[in-house]
Parts: sequence; structure tokens; C-alpha cells
Amino acid sequence: MISFPCMSPKLVPIGKVQANEYNPNKVATIEYDLLKQSIEADGVTMPIVTYYDPSADKYTVVDGFHRYKILRDEFQCKEVPIVTIDKDMKDRMASTVRHNRARGKHQVDLMAELVKRLIREGCTDDEIAERLGMTDDELVRLKQVVGIAKLFSSPEYSKAWGEDEDDS
Repeated sequence: MISFPCMSPKLVPIGKVQANEYNPNKVATIEYDLLKQSIEADGVTMPIVTYYDPSADKYTVVDGFHRYKILRDEFQCKEVPIVTIDKDMKDRMASTVRHNRARGKHQVDLMAELVKRLIREGCTDDEIAERLGMTDDELVRLKQVVGIAKLFSSPEYSKAWGEDEDDS
């Protein structure tokens, strides 16, 4: 069953919205300026996707950080449109990546940091690949490219480095 959080947007005080600490997406100055121009010309056409933390009474951005930043810093908006999703941290991180990748922009070093976080959250390589829309080969290449030796310490990789009993 597909949910439609887009059908329940609401305006919240901008002070109740905060960035997440794991977004592997950066926007070049030219795209940032274009987004600002788009908001100025067309208005806010998509709400910011958030997770609501009732203990902090804050909305954490899952997708739309740059829209949030422009509305806060460039236009000094007092309120921003948001929708909320109710997901655990692993699913929120995966959601952020899916939104980013669907737009075609991603940075390898920040993606590697996210992979490290997912491993610390207890995800296996298969779970990481599935959650982030990566093939197993993409995940291995990412680990190789950025030189994350510790990330190769999972049991599924360590077998290749063991001594063969027949070689004794």
C-alpha cells in the first residue's frame, strides 16, 4: 500500500525545523542559486520532508535541506511547509539517499560516511545495498574507492583472507 504524505502538508515555525546530520548531498553554488531563483519565481512547490521527534519537539529534515536553508537564510521565512514520515533512523537515512539519487546528484565521500553510519546502525551489506538502491558491486567499489578498510571486516569478506587448511 502506498502512502501519500504529500497530501498532508502543513506550515510549521522554521525554528522547529533542523538539518539532519547525515545527508551525503551537496549543491554547487550555481544549482543553489537556481533553486533560490526557482523559489522566488515559482514559490515553494514541494514541502520539506521531515521526521518529527516529539521528545525534542523538532522536525528533522529528511529531504529538502537546501529548500529549507534558502527559505531560512535567503528569504527569512518564519514558517516552512513540511510533510512528515514516521521512520526509524536507518529508514530515514535510506530515504534521504533515495531522494538525492533520484535527482542524480551524489558525493562519494559523503556516501561512504553514510555507509559507515548504517554499518554502525547494524545494517548488513545486503541491507545497505537494498536501502540505498545500490548493487553489491557498487557497495564494494564504494568501499574500495574511499579506502574504508574497516568496512571490509564483515564476515562475508573475511573468508577470502583466511588460510586454506590444505596449505598447511
